Amino acid sequence: MSDTITLPWASDFHCHLRQGDMMDTVVPMVEQGGVRTVLAMPNLTPPLTTTQQALDYGAALQSLAPNVHFILTLYLSPDLTPAEVSKAAAAGITAVKVYPSGVTTNSDWGVLDFKLYYPTFQAMQDHNMVLCLHGECPSDAAKGICILNAEERFLATLRELHQAFPQLRIVLEHATTKAAVDCVKSLGDTVACTITAHHLFITIDDWAGQPHHFCKPVAKYPTDRDALQEVVKSGHPRFFLGSDSAPHPRRAKQGEKPAAGVFTTPILVPLMATLFERLGCLDRLEAFISTYGRAFYQLPAASASEGGPVLKRKA
Repeated sequence: MSDTITLPWASDFHCHLRQGDMMDTVVPMVEQGGVRTVLAMPNLTPPLTTTQQALDYGAALQSLAPNVHFILTLYLSPDLTPAEVSKAAAAGITAVKVYPSGVTTNSDWGVLDFKLYYPTFQAMQDHNMVLCLHGECPSDAAKGICILNAEERFLATLRELHQAFPQLRIVLEHATTKAAVDCVKSLGDTVACTITAHHLFITIDDWAGQPHHFCKPVAKYPTDRDALQEVVKSGHPRFFLGSDSAPHPRRAKQGEKPAAGVFTTPILVPLMATLFERLGCLDRLEAFISTYGRAFYQLPAASASEGGPVLKRKA
């Protein structure tokens, strides 16, 4: 057995790169982690709600990592009208990210009623854009919704959106449950799902009392983690890498109310290789970290001529 593994540059279809000093620190680490294509999240302060804001952010990212292809996204808000969607599509912006109100970091401007945005979704479908869903319902004690079942309760909304816009490409982001895996598998080829590195490793026992493993959506039960591992082992083409890597200052992670997010950017591809070798499916790794996501986002396949990370097995 060779003591090295050579891979194409990976594509991370869900990553938080922040702004200001944090952005300056994090963005140069993307390539260090084996990645050269990144879908950059728009939940900044203020969020990226217009085409020009997204283009300015993309230029700032590119200046910090000129070898990386940054796929830009917009934050769904009342500012994102059908006319703005048309403008964004013409400018090469690929996707729109949806945050239900209050479910995670910088989601206070998020969605309360999806049906209000149906004209925007129709415009996105018309322009072949991708709808990226943070798939959780806000916690609501009266409705029996909490962080452990918020994703499963959201799946009805996913089904409704797919039924209303069957040609709209939709990604259920960072799935954590068997129910989510089963739901996405049951829907058509226009519905896909990202899975993070950390959700393939951890369960509820790993984040309860451990703030550096706390993220939203939270990791769930061992049976849920097993379902995530099984779907990546199976090589299902609509499940692919989206790290949801989300850096925070140490004081924010270790404060009275820990910020949600697990930071994996600088070790992402080695981490995935470790897991896939442990699961006995190293032959599925390249497709999960590159092929499937690029196909869904209608990007050309990664070129072997561009090189890629070379990983050394531990002795």
